[in-house]
Amino acid sequence: MRCIPIAFIMAALTACVSESVRTVDLTPPKQFQGVQDEAHLLDIGVAVLDPNIPESFDEQVAQLINPDIRRAEAQFMPYFAKNVLQSTGNWGAVRVVPRPTHAVDVTVTGKILESDGERLTQEFTVEDARGQVWFTKTYRALASKYAYSPTVPPGIDPFQANYRQLADDMLAHREGLDDAAVRAIRATAEMKFARDFAPDAFASHVQALPEGGFRLLRLPAEDDPMLVRVRRVREREHLFIDTLDEYYANYHRQMYRPYQEWRNATYSEAITLRELKAQARTRALIGAAAIGAGIGAIYDSSNPYIDATGLVAIGAGAALIKNAVAKRNEAAMQAEALQEVGMAAEAEIMPHTLELENQTVRLQGTVDQQYQELRRILRELYFEDLGLPAPAPAETDDRA
Repeated sequence: MRCIPIAFIMAALTACVSESVRTVDLTPPKQFQGVQDEAHLLDIGVAVLDPNIPESFDEQVAQLINPDIRRAEAQFMPYFAKNVLQSTGNWGAVRVVPRPTHAVDVTVTGKILESDGERLTQEFTVEDARGQVWFTKTYRALASKYAYSPTVPPGIDPFQANYRQLADDMLAHREGLDDAAVRAIRATAEMKFARDFAPDAFASHVQALPEGGFRLLRLPAEDDPMLVRVRRVREREHLFIDTLDEYYANYHRQMYRPYQEWRNATYSEAITLRELKAQARTRALIGAAAIGAGIGAIYDSSNPYIDATGLVAIGAGAALIKNAVAKRNEAAMQAEALQEVGMAAEAEIMPHTLELENQTVRLQGTVDQQYQELRRILRELYFEDLGLPAPAPAETDDRA
């Protein structure tokens, strides 16, 4: 007769669970060793993140995603990443941009994979103007409950480790570039920007490669009138992005306190929810195994009557599965509570007013719409400066 490992099953249920030690990460990012020439400082654009919200409402509930909060996070997180990168002194201007743009030398794009008060998982891709991807990497961090203490300085994020690692990874790649590569990145960014505004004049300066990326073919003379005009246009775009930076800074300040409160409130719920799901899954698996073992014991028994040991195993397995169902129900209640804690944190998009060429320009709509409108106006001013009508926009995507 087969012996049913009842003691093993019970031991599996009562096995101790190891807990990771969590601390508030106050480690600063690494800094470039030595002195960089200002001409070799690369400008960085951190694009608004992809909120990664499933279209299906059921999937949103299953992943505990509150769309309002996730969209708010997508604009909140880039500003913190920008501050960390800027604090290193390793780069030129570091700006948050509504979308990838040729106005910068290196672009950081990202996606939120998982976010609650207990853990944050993000995917970041860093790509330079040549179209060369420095890396695509997933960053994960677990928050300490002490990260939400009132004594923690406001500039410290519970998941600061993600941004520090991103900054360190970017510096490690930058240190592997020689001066020629840095000059090529900066020149390619400028020529791609020029090509967007005047494709007829600058299309032959940079070439899109079939396998992806770009090759710098030649450069115009420094005193080329067309280049001078393009640089003026680029400075205006930088001015607008700097203006948007004030918007993102204000947004960050307004969102910080309620967002931290939301994270703090969801911290324990998120941990409890994961534990309940794990317990439910474990008990269901062990219960099924116990039932299978009990049935096997009955069939393997030489006793023509029902084997008592097998019945005990079946009963224990059924009890475990019943308990697993209860745990799942409890987990569902926790998930519902987690959704109820969620709060909307939407940005108030204010129209921006800029002075361009002795005229006042008022931009309205979302940040992305305002950015698109600005580029249209800058394009018109560029050709107006040449005394020519502005042609139809080029087929090229600004992000290409």
